[in-house]
Amino acid sequence: MLFFSTLPRIIVVTGLVGLLFACSSTPTYNASVFPYEIDDQRLAADKMTTLVIAHVNLGAPSRSYLEKEAPRVDAMVSSYLKQNGYKILPQREFEQHWNEAVRAHGDPVDPTTGKVNLKSFAQIMTSVRDEMQKTTDLDGFIFTDLVEVQTAFSAGLQHVARWHGVSRKPSLQGPGNGVTTDFDWSMLVAAASLQVSIYDMDLKRVFLSYGGLDVTEAIDTRSSSGRYVRRRETLGNQDNIQEGIELAFYPFVPYENWPGKP
Repeated sequence: MLFFSTLPRIIVVTGLVGLLFACSSTPTYNASVFPYEIDDQRLAADKMTTLVIAHVNLGAPSRSYLEKEAPRVDAMVSSYLKQNGYKILPQREFEQHWNEAVRAHGDPVDPTTGKVNLKSFAQIMTSVRDEMQKTTDLDGFIFTDLVEVQTAFSAGLQHVARWHGVSRKPSLQGPGNGVTTDFDWSMLVAAASLQVSIYDMDLKRVFLSYGGLDVTEAIDTRSSSGRYVRRRETLGNQDNIQEGIELAFYPFVPYENWPGKP
């Protein structure tokens, strides 16, 4: 049996919930938080303290404008996990063994369609696991896929998009400094999320979750009809990335501001 399943692309349509304010010492509830999956029994039986971050996606490759941001996001993930007591092995070790296994089994990603050959992927991961077991004290693998989802900004005076636990306001791009009164706020807008999948040395998944990062499109002020265009700077807000990382790893890594509790 293959050790992982392909995850469907998640479309997040907001407007289902409003804000619920608790006291100032507690995080603001956000019902768009992803319902994480965690195997508590496996984690309790086999403590995972030494991990490696894969340089490849678990699923299909990310969009090109997100893929170029992957090394920076992975570096922030590594720093976050180290700050919380985990040992993170150099990514180059995984990459070296991955490349060797690809030469033996073939590239699992079809370059024309982006589809992943699950059988080849499993064979390659088994080979990587076997080789890294010989030379390291590795406990598991982390996949950090940058995925694109669809959301929408809320109507009313405060236009906010909510998905995978975060709330983001729209940005403008172009020579203008405002939005037409007839702008269609119900239009879907592209946004990026971090998908975190963690596997143990039996190549069994022990954790899965998502954390929202940022909207990747801006309102085009040059358009009189109103439309979105790709933002020139993708994932440029470091604080937003950090928030997404903290959300995506909860509760594998404790996060006191997790907004999933009403």
